[in-house]
Amino acid sequence: MNVAIIAAGVFFVCCAIVIFFQIALALGAPWGHLAMGGRFPGKFPAAMRIAAVLQAILMAAMAIVVAERVGFFAELRFPRSLFWGVTVLTFVSTVANFATPSIPERKLWAPVATLMCVSCFVIAFLPNP
Repeated sequence: MNVAIIAAGVFFVCCAIVIFFQIALALGAPWGHLAMGGRFPGKFPAAMRIAAVLQAILMAAMAIVVAERVGFFAELRFPRSLFWGVTVLTFVSTVANFATPSIPERKLWAPVATLMCVSCFVIAFLPNP
């Protein structure tokens, strides 16, 4: 199997986990201690629920960009810089998740962010599909 496809699969699974989590937060799941540095333990306030929905949408958009990069959605022609934007964003997210003061958040999301980041870099440095 193609290494880029495997890396993209890892990225998609991670995205699905994050999207599920963000939608659950938006719907009132009491997991606030696992997000945003643990600043909102319990249920998110209304403004943060909207932010969770926006993060889920962003994650879905990132998954589409990665999918296009590895050859899915052949009809889409995103500029390569958009993929690099996703790659940089996953790197920044990884750093942020390792730096968060919330230990539970760090234990949960640092590995997920790292997998996403590594997946992007694997895809980035492989020949074009």
